[in-house]
Amino acid sequence: MSPEKSQLRSDAAQNRDRILAVARELFASRGIDVQMATIARRAGVGVATLYRRFPTKESLVAEVFEDQFRTCVASMDEALADPDPWRGLCRAVEKICAMQAVDRGFGAAFLASFPAAVDIERERDRAVREVSVLVERAKQTGQLRADFVPEDLTLLLMANNGIVADTPEATLAASRRLVAYLLNSFRAEHAGPLPPPVSIDLRNVLP
Repeated sequence: MSPEKSQLRSDAAQNRDRILAVARELFASRGIDVQMATIARRAGVGVATLYRRFPTKESLVAEVFEDQFRTCVASMDEALADPDPWRGLCRAVEKICAMQAVDRGFGAAFLASFPAAVDIERERDRAVREVSVLVERAKQTGQLRADFVPEDLTLLLMANNGIVADTPEATLAASRRLVAYLLNSFRAEHAGPLPPPVSIDLRNVLP
């Protein structure tokens, strides 16, 4: 490869990394509604360059949040590996909700579905299956209320995503308190009558 071509590839890689870094920062602070032109300007590249690297907004979001998504899925794997299903469930919920609270962009992506991201779709489906298994295991131990359904986790994540506070620290603190309240209500010992469950697909909440 000629030095010129090598330099071009290096420049392209640097542009891509800079775009991702800027997008991650802007999504975290403003959410995923940030305009592509704003991302390009902040990254110091032309809009055409941005679209050559990421043809759609969805492809950019999927790339930016891939690491967080993998962490989310890994938290479910860890929960299943925990010999105490209730403890595993609580830790997974706490971890995912904390991620959602400190990164508003991730929270928005968490509530989005991008069909073009095939690998993410496959991992999302696996996470949904793992949630169902974990819920059943926690019920069998007698720690999780018998009328709990996976859609209740969807409600929890939607509620957590709606927290608004003055600072990221306050948002995280509010999230932790909300999650503690709700996890406490999931305990079998606190089980009182509930309205019928709501049909909300967990796939609409997982990244």
